[in-house]
Amino acid sequence: MRGRSGRSASAGVATGPSGTAKDRALRLLAVRWRSREEIRRRLRQAGFEPEAIEAALDDLERAGLVEEERFARELVRDQSTRRMSGERVIRAALREKGVADHVAEHALAGLGEDAERAAELAARKAARMTSLEPQVAYRRLFGLLVRRGFSPDVAREATRLALREAFAGASALDEAP
Repeated sequence: MRGRSGRSASAGVATGPSGTAKDRALRLLAVRWRSREEIRRRLRQAGFEPEAIEAALDDLERAGLVEEERFARELVRDQSTRRMSGERVIRAALREKGVADHVAEHALAGLGEDAERAAELAARKAARMTSLEPQVAYRRLFGLLVRRGFSPDVAREATRLALREAFAGASALDEAP
């Protein structure tokens, strides 16, 4: 019987990973930048020995292909500009990728104010919500901002301002929580 890779699946025969840990890591890096810890986890899951993993990571770091600070900066930039996420979500993404706390703090230092990003995201989304009842639009927009990592206070203020603008001062918004 053949598996997804097209190779025959041997019943009960354990085989090691194909290729070297460094080759596998290079294939992972060809897709996107990754943290050292993220690559380590993936190589471990693939079945490589810890010594081979560390040697591959050291080689890639010396070659400048694994650089925690650059990875953290790029992740913060992507999350804050493309996704318009708040600091809480960005910090969680850095932690999930295995970025050290001091590196994460340094990358987050240039992030800017959550309130500005929340207001921009709210304004973009509010323009598409004018066909909804104001209370429904408020709940949806507020929920979106909180899920994106903005504090409830920041989300509430950004939502009120954006919907007030979108609905041209509808009085129903003043009754929103």
